Parts: sequence; C-alpha cells; structure tokens
Amino acid sequence: MARRRPPRLVRLLLFLIAVSSLLPFSSSARPFVIVSFNDDLIKDSSSDDWDDFSDSTRADDPIDPGSWLSVLDPFSSPLLNSSDFDPLFISGIRSMLSAASSADPSAMAAAASQIEIAASAGHPHAQSTLAFLHSHGILRPQNRHRSFLFHQFAAEGGNLQSKMTLGYTFFRQDMHEKAVVLYAELAEAALTSFVISKDPPVIEAIRLHSGTEENKDVLRKSRGEDDEDFQITEYQAQRGNSMSMFKIGLLYYYGLRGLRRDLKKAHYWFSKSVEKGDTSSLELLGEMYARGAGVERNYTKAFECLSLAVKHQYYSAYNGLGYLYVKGYGVEKKNLTKAREYFEIAAENKEPRGHYNLGVLYLKGLGVKRDVGAACKLFLTAANAGQPKALYQVAKMFQKGIELKKNLYMATLLYKTVAERGPWSSLSRWALESYLKGDMGKALLLYSRMAELGYEAAQSNAAWILDKYEEQSVCMGESGFCTDTERHIRAHSLWWQASEQGNEYAALLIGDSYYYGRGTERELLHPV
Repeated sequence: MARRRPPRLVRLLLFLIAVSSLLPFSSSARPFVIVSFNDDLIKDSSSDDWDDFSDSTRADDPIDPGSWLSVLDPFSSPLLNSSDFDPLFISGIRSMLSAASSADPSAMAAAASQIEIAASAGHPHAQSTLAFLHSHGILRPQNRHRSFLFHQFAAEGGNLQSKMTLGYTFFRQDMHEKAVVLYAELAEAALTSFVISKDPPVIEAIRLHSGTEENKDVLRKSRGEDDEDFQITEYQAQRGNSMSMFKIGLLYYYGLRGLRRDLKKAHYWFSKSVEKGDTSSLELLGEMYARGAGVERNYTKAFECLSLAVKHQYYSAYNGLGYLYVKGYGVEKKNLTKAREYFEIAAENKEPRGHYNLGVLYLKGLGVKRDVGAACKLFLTAANAGQPKALYQVAKMFQKGIELKKNLYMATLLYKTVAERGPWSSLSRWALESYLKGDMGKALLLYSRMAELGYEAAQSNAAWILDKYEEQSVCMGESGFCTDTERHIRAHSLWWQASEQGNEYAALLIGDSYYYGRGTERELLHPV
C-alpha cells in the first residue's frame, strides 16, 4: 500500500524545524530589493579606480580556460592546442562525459584515473575536476575535505570554477570576508566576458520541472532550431516578414530558447529587417557596429543606426548615443554635456542603463560636478532593475563602505548575482541540450557541476533528475552505479542547497525527507 503523504503544512513545518535547529549555513541568496536609508549613506570619495567607459574588446584568450567547454564545444574554443591544457586532462574530460552518456562505470573510473594523474602533476583544471568527483563521491569515496583541498589548489592555480565553488562554500557558511573577495574577482571576470556594451547574453535559468511535473511547455520551446515555433518564425522571415526577421535576429543575438549565440546571423537578420522598413532592430544594430560584435566595428554606422532609433522613440538607444559622445566616436568631437543629456532622457524613460550611465558620470565627475552620493542613488535604481554593471558598482560600495554602510553580506550577494552571468554559466545550455536528447547521465553530470558552483536552478534540476529517473542508471556512485542510499543522500543535499536559496518546492521536499527518512534519518520533530 502506498504511504499517504503528510499534509503540505506539516511537511513545511518539519523542514522549518529542521532548518532552525540544525542548519549551520545562512538561508540567504533569495530574491532581493536593495533599499537604502539615510543612515546607510557614508561620505567617501575613494572610488577613482573605477572606469566604466573603457572600450570593451574581445580577448584572444578566453576568460575561463578551465571550463569543460573546450571538449563540449571544441569549434568555439582554441584551447585544445594550447599549452595551457594537459592532453591527459582533456582526454579525461572527454572520457568522463562519454562514460556519463553511455552509463559505463568502468569507463568513468578510467576517466577519473586520467584526471587524477593530471591533477597529481599540478594541473589546476584537473584538480578542479578531481575536487568535483570527490565532492559527489563519483567512482571514489565521497570526501568533502579532499574536495575542498583540491579546489583550493585549483583556485590558487587560476581555475575560476573552483573559485566559484569556494566562494559559494564560504557564502553558505557566512564567511563573507573570504567569500566577498572571490566573488568580487569573479564578478569582474563576468563583466569582462560581456562582448558588447548592452546587457550581456540573457541567462535563461531553465527549470526542468515546475514542482511535481516536468516543465513540458518550457522545454518544448528550448530546442533551438529544432523547435517548431522557431521553424515557423524562420520560414516567415525567409518569406520577407520583417517582424519575424527581427525575432530571429533577437534569438541569435542573445542565444535564447536553446539556440547557440550567433552574432553574425543576428546581424544578418537585423539588417534584413531594417531593409524591409522595420525599425525594431536599429538600436541593436547600432550597438553591434559600435562594439564590432558580429560585424566589423564602424562608429559612423553605429551613430546612424542609433540616431534613427531615437527618432522612432526607442529610448534605450540614447544610451548608445551618449556612449559615442563620451568617447568621441563617430561624432565630430567628444561632448560630455550632450552625453549627459542623452543619458538623462534614457533615465527619464525608465531605462536602467540610463540611470547607470548617469551614475558613472557623477561618480567620475565627467561633464558634471562630482557627486558620489548622486552616483550611488542612480546605481541603486539601476541595480534594482537588474542592470549587472550597476549591481557590481553597488556591491563594491557595500564592500568598501563607499556612500553605503559597509555590508559584506550584501556585497557578496550582489557580486554572486553578477558572477553567475560569467562564461561558466554556459554549461547550463549543454546540460539542457543533453536532457532534451534523453542523455540523462550527461545532463546530471553537467547540472551537478553547476550545482557545485552555486547555481540554484542547477541544484534543483540535478535533484529532479535523481528523483525522477531513479529506475535508470544515470547516477554514478562510489563503486559503480549509485545505491538507493547514495542517490537519496545526493538528492537530499541538492534539494537542501536549493531550498537555502529560496526554492520553496525544495523546502517542501526536505520536509518529506525527514518525514520518510529519505537521504537522512527519519525525524518527525527535530530536537531543538
């Protein structure tokens, strides 16, 4: 006979009791609104080291050389022939991903051995992967102490994914003095990785489930070029529909709905849309010409596109024009007064980047009297709208005590938010692609890696796969496939971490775990 589930309120109560008595970590990292009061403001002007209006160019070397992307997407990564990569490490990663796909524990053990040899030779990226295997107990006993040690070695060697893991570990334990330093570095690296001045590629936190059911509608729309809706839109674009051209360009521009980001295709479709008389693409075309994104940099064309965009009341285009006048690109000469006026128009029309750019002017005293307090308020407005550069600036203010009371918890939280937009977040696309293809072993491995880096959606997705596909051989344990106990413990840990970051369904399942004794000892009431 199936056991009757306890009432929802009882299960939530069980979880809350367990959290209040046992949890040594902070249940922070929830959605937030930044509110400042007068006593938060501290007069300080020691912020001259910030420079936002520097040119953003593409680096020849990737920001995250230790990523598994060099194997997942070798065509977009030049590193396979780089001296930065140990061939044994590359071979180990390739074999590990293959073993996860084929559900072959012996092949996984061989891959882990390759990675361990490379790690023993001091290769930081191999050390980071070995730390991941120890943390999850994959073809070796689970050992969080050894995992932490190898992550430290890897981080000291420059591996950014290990720095993400350490930052998240310190954050969970309220060790904000250590966490803030790591997340500040990672947030800066994330901002550096943004190819263009507009918002970075949209990070779609695709959830495989909506509680008890698979998120079928969302997943259907995440199949990239195989999605029926995409194919219909593409057909309409090819038939000359200008709005469909814009939509296709937008999908490629941001890499949405499972598509790989392709700036050249985005530029092609935006240009075709404008040729057909549609004005929706003008601003983005201007941004692309200004940054040389997907097309050769051309400030004159950038100015032309942005000027046309503002004539059609695309107010966010005023930001691009303001930028050109700040730098003196594509215009007669640098004009900070005009730049300020354009940023003000954008801000008056509730464009977050307008508030942010005005904040930079006041922070640096560019064309206006320097006013750090005014800059802070503008940054706060932009940050509450999710503008990543503003989040970074507010985080630094909290970290340094500039205009805001020093608050390392808030600084860490904001830096973490920005850092999670870094290039390592692209692992989620490969995890989702594997899931959609039915490759649950590979999807679980990739989501588990992202879960270790602190991504709440990945924690929830990995736990969902462990619970939903319990009858399939997708989970690798200490000496082969996971036992039921290993699988329950791993899922329990992932749900717990997701619940700490505000996932209510995960909190409910933690209550279930204590009620039924899955992944932990059964306890109806936890001793206080």
